[in-house]
Amino acid sequence: MAKDKSGYIIAAAFIGPGTVTTASLAGANFGFHLVWALLFSIFATIVLQDMAARLGVATGKGLASAMKDMVSTPWLKMLFIALIVSAIGIGNAAYESGNLTGAAIGLDAFWEIGTGTWAFILGALAIALLWTGSYSWIESVLVYLVFIMAGVFFVTLVVAKPDISLMFSQLLQPRLAADSITTILALIGTTIVPYNLFLHASLVAKSSPHTDKTTSENPNTENLSTIKKNSDKSDAIKACRKQSATAISMGGLITLVVMATAMMAFFNQAATMDAGNMGEQLKPVLGDKAQWFFALGLFAAGLTSAITAPLAAAYAVCGALGLSDDMKSKGFRTVWLAIIVCGVAVAALGFKPLPAILFAQATNGLLLPIIAIFLLVVMNKSKALGDFKNTLWSNIAGVLVVSVVVGLGLYKLTSLFI
Repeated sequence: MAKDKSGYIIAAAFIGPGTVTTASLAGANFGFHLVWALLFSIFATIVLQDMAARLGVATGKGLASAMKDMVSTPWLKMLFIALIVSAIGIGNAAYESGNLTGAAIGLDAFWEIGTGTWAFILGALAIALLWTGSYSWIESVLVYLVFIMAGVFFVTLVVAKPDISLMFSQLLQPRLAADSITTILALIGTTIVPYNLFLHASLVAKSSPHTDKTTSENPNTENLSTIKKNSDKSDAIKACRKQSATAISMGGLITLVVMATAMMAFFNQAATMDAGNMGEQLKPVLGDKAQWFFALGLFAAGLTSAITAPLAAAYAVCGALGLSDDMKSKGFRTVWLAIIVCGVAVAALGFKPLPAILFAQATNGLLLPIIAIFLLVVMNKSKALGDFKNTLWSNIAGVLVVSVVVGLGLYKLTSLFI
């Protein structure tokens, strides 16, 4: 488990074109007044991903399988399956189109070969990598891309010479108003990604110390074996928790850097922004190389999300339908391939992504409480968890996260009618 880098894969999954776009709009429109929403998102992501990882290590199963196995009533089990397939399977096909479209428009701004062509290239790269069925290859590529993104955006911020005193003053003046709720929900939705809960549980389940199915006639030997396995699982959970917290915090820092860069480059100019000229507007601080820097960062962000979204959907759908989650199995490949093809097809139509991406991330924030509530129920009711069920503090943190997101969503709905 020590060699597992699933935490960095989760960071790679939520840092996509949607994150870059949402963070840029947040910085351009509101400066650092909405950083509180990002900080809450990082805390919430660490809390929920810890639950998902603990589930995978303790049971050796993904979240989809655990949700389905938790109930015995046929109609309720079918409801779980329908929710997972529609929200994660079909939903990820929509996110994939946003991932590919956002990255394609950004790349086309510095090398004009057409957004459809760029979407096809990114889709082909994602297919080639996933088709290998090699988790180590996928893991390595995603980790390298995360560090490329971090390097690009950090260099961008340093060259931009940020006004630290202005950022700090705005940080101490958090904003919560009707005109900012959509952006707040988008920041939350682009960081606490529901499909990452399915992805994380499935990834760590494959490398966790599962319970041995063989039994011993000697009760003392069997008890010692159980104690040893629980100790191994406890160590694995501690290692996974530490790595996830580090990786997710790093992802949040990248988002913060994007917000800061957007704030310094075009504060109060968001109305003139689109995915094709975000890099262009950095010219005052980066010069002629601005578009190259932005394109490289957007390429890395787009490719990571183009890989992880279909991968997460494949784990979730296969777990819900009881299909093999072997990465080389026919069913598993069919799911992620269908999502990439749908994403490429929609991206090739040339839709402008900014409103769609922002709306998708806000919707993601509203979907989050539903998935989070199911996760909380599983972490308290699943018999397979044993000693690794949620503690009181885990439940308090989980309920707090759900309550805040639900509260923001209700505030958004009521603001539409007032």
